[in-house]
Amino acid sequence: MTPIQQFSTAQAAGQRLMVGFDGTGFNNDLKFLIEEIKAGGIILFSQNIETPAQLTTLCSDIQKCALACGQPPLFIAIDQEGGTVARLKAPHFKEFPGIPALKNESDAIWFARDMAAQLSGLGINMNMAPVMDVAPAGIDSIMEKRIFGKDPHHVADMGRIIIQQHQHRRVMAVAKHFPGIGRTTLDSHLDMPELAVTADDLASFDLIPFYAAMDAEVSGIMLSHIRYTKIDPQWPASLSPAIAGDLLRRKMGYTGLVMTDDLDMGAIQNHYDTDTAIRQILAADVDLTLICHKGPRIENAFHEIEKHITDSEVLNDKNKASLNRIMACKKKFILS
Repeated sequence: MTPIQQFSTAQAAGQRLMVGFDGTGFNNDLKFLIEEIKAGGIILFSQNIETPAQLTTLCSDIQKCALACGQPPLFIAIDQEGGTVARLKAPHFKEFPGIPALKNESDAIWFARDMAAQLSGLGINMNMAPVMDVAPAGIDSIMEKRIFGKDPHHVADMGRIIIQQHQHRRVMAVAKHFPGIGRTTLDSHLDMPELAVTADDLASFDLIPFYAAMDAEVSGIMLSHIRYTKIDPQWPASLSPAIAGDLLRRKMGYTGLVMTDDLDMGAIQNHYDTDTAIRQILAADVDLTLICHKGPRIENAFHEIEKHITDSEVLNDKNKASLNRIMACKKKFILS
């Protein structure tokens, strides 16, 4: 595999993108994303999925194309939390309950073991799970049906098991949504929620599960699109150097992959253009930009990353660090 020192600017930029596409088979959209955009990852949604045989072939064809055009293997990701957020559905795939139904360690083990085995067998190497958010009692949380519960220590224990079981089966786990969205009642798919919580508030409650995820050597952490006004009054977590860089990287010491939530969500699209979002992502030590839907935004983001990573020595050094983290994950889970 080509060392990052020999990457072209286009390769360096493309590895920083995880993108979606339309279709259920290998098509010109995917060919363009891999050969021209040089995407580091593909994310799958229900519209890309029909049967196990179809999906296995699709994942295989994606990796064959990357190999044929001299690209590193791709992250192939999916949102398979169980329950209300699951892309693999009956009758063709085994369905899983939502994580609120998991009550103890044995529940978590069978759940994650069987889920990861299904994903790995299909050629999917990354799951955008587990949800590590905690909803305090008395809040009508938007996450109520997607969380382990209201006790951060229970969430931490259950999430740790999910991560370990996935990664033991060579499926990268991604803990989300840092630094915690259990307190929110507005859906960030629609617009940007704000939380007036302090760093101490987060540390005593919301961050406990994320520390556990780090202890379990979770491959990735996904940032929320929430603006935490007492920590960074200007930027949401996904675009915030104060949260992604200072809090997660430097204060908490996380050295794995950091990624945004989908930039197509209303929380970002209603407030920022692609150029602004990319500039912030690069400045904040965020490794992967997630753009889940086909459209010009993917190509625009690619060209903005190309432009910005050559703008300054500081950004170039940050880009090298991100590429090292990306390639380390690919070597560990895909190539070894």
